[in-house]
Amino acid sequence: MKAESEEGVSNLLNFRLFTFCFSSFVVFLRAEIVSVMHIHYGPDNLHIESPVVTMGSFDGVHKGHVKVIEGLKACARKWQGESVIITFDPHPREVLYPNEKRPGILTTLAEKAEILAAYGVRHLIVIPFNRELAALSYDDFVRYILVEKIGMKGLVVGYDHRFGKNREGNFDVLKGLAETCHFHIEQEDVLTANEVNISSTKIRTALESGDIALVNDFLGYAYPISGEVVHGDKIGRTIGFPTANLNVDDERKLLPAAGVYAVKVFLQGKEYTGMLNVGVRPTVSNSGIVRLETHIFGFDGDLYGEKMTLSLVHRVRGERKFNTVQELSVQLFRDKETVEALFSRRF
Repeated sequence: MKAESEEGVSNLLNFRLFTFCFSSFVVFLRAEIVSVMHIHYGPDNLHIESPVVTMGSFDGVHKGHVKVIEGLKACARKWQGESVIITFDPHPREVLYPNEKRPGILTTLAEKAEILAAYGVRHLIVIPFNRELAALSYDDFVRYILVEKIGMKGLVVGYDHRFGKNREGNFDVLKGLAETCHFHIEQEDVLTANEVNISSTKIRTALESGDIALVNDFLGYAYPISGEVVHGDKIGRTIGFPTANLNVDDERKLLPAAGVYAVKVFLQGKEYTGMLNVGVRPTVSNSGIVRLETHIFGFDGDLYGEKMTLSLVHRVRGERKFNTVQELSVQLFRDKETVEALFSRRF
């Protein structure tokens, strides 16, 4: 990847309406109300004023990450610099363990960037991760990448932060490098919820089991899935439930457990409610292909080719195989009543 100019960030993110539900309210990420976050590809040719840096995959940008981000911004103010997050793409595990089953990502790079921008981060540096980078010692990475190329003035690390070859770069050894290379360093404590450490791994586990309440609690917002509306089998419209079929933006995006979900739907600059079915549709198909089909309440129109974002609010039930399409239709009407009642109570 070649370096992007700072002006290119608005084109990359195209800060059109992109919405996440943060707990009980909605944050609209618009260019006119979100401070600009500059995105850079690679560590070369950067012009950042006294960079104060933290690093990590930030997959999901969950509450634990937010604690580090707030610490980063506080340190940037204290040390009179600009907040910088360094992340890696692809995820290091994809390069280091290519034969291992991929865990799936909670946020695509675009989603991650927009959430970080909403939290007020000034710069995001995306460093392509490869085996050459993985072979660098923590000492070389700090000296030649962070200090010489980026010009780091301060470093903020999480409670269990380790990096460099064999993950040898921990807080204790970094303190020694901070003295030698003349940069500030600070460590953030772990964030817990009900005595449980919040982590991306725990969120993935909860998502795969369908525990959306826990997922959203740990994230601090409703889990988003974005993509383009594509043609489907058009079976839903024959039983009174036309659906928008979503082709997810990134094949690595982790999907929730199969079932029916109450969702908020964001498309064409408007917000709707609806219900999403995730699964292989065993009543009407034997293909085994997972589909994401959303019945949007109060919408009637052509959506093919449109970008759409879903925010998962509640899991209604798991996926079931019915004896007939009529039985499926009856259940869908029950599901719709459940979802409508849920939204009437919540909102």
